[in-house]
Amino acid sequence: MSAVSPTADALHVLWHDIECGRYTQDLPLWRELAAQAGGPVLDLGAGSGRVSLELARAGHAVTALDLDPLLLAALHDRAVAAGLQVQTVHADARDFAGALADDRFALVLAPMQTVQLLGGSAGRAGLLRDARASLRPGGLLACALADALEGFDAAHTEPPLPVALEDDGTTIERIRQTVSPQGARTAEGDAIVLDKLDADTLEAEGLAAGFASADRRFVDMTDEHVGSEVVLLRA
Repeated sequence: MSAVSPTADALHVLWHDIECGRYTQDLPLWRELAAQAGGPVLDLGAGSGRVSLELARAGHAVTALDLDPLLLAALHDRAVAAGLQVQTVHADARDFAGALADDRFALVLAPMQTVQLLGGSAGRAGLLRDARASLRPGGLLACALADALEGFDAAHTEPPLPVALEDDGTTIERIRQTVSPQGARTAEGDAIVLDKLDADTLEAEGLAAGFASADRRFVDMTDEHVGSEVVLLRA
């Protein structure tokens, strides 16, 4: 029997899983915050379900929001296969309140670098506005910030080659290579741009949007992933 090459849609999901789906270092923090919140959770930038499925397995009511319909479809299929209830919402994290039902959330999460993928302060203002509108009184917004250069030797004065520093952010370039069962090779570039953003700036933007400062938490770096500073804002 000959092997079948994956479709372009399947490859899209597979690359996301390889690059993001295996990360687990932050999951204990999200489980802790969800348990403390004691109510429904909204996962912004949910992707194929790394965080949403973990919280659903822990018994939480979860709504997963993402702009990518292929990743949301994969999340839905995985939830069904596992016997989990996860509501999926196709929307932009910069403008999502109108896509949600009337339910209000006890916790809104923006894991990994979601809050740095919004194209600057205007995009973050949209996320903060709609998160504030979607939270119950006293609910919590948790946003993780990552430093793309954390963990590199301080003796180096230039960033590593896949990373380009700009005045307003950091561009990380990746090469995705595949080999078919027949031995055919492909390679394509993929780049993500992380907005330049620190915790103090995000907290100040949150206060301007009507939040109150709650706390900051930290997720340690691993051999494959940088660490995160998590800004907590109370509605």
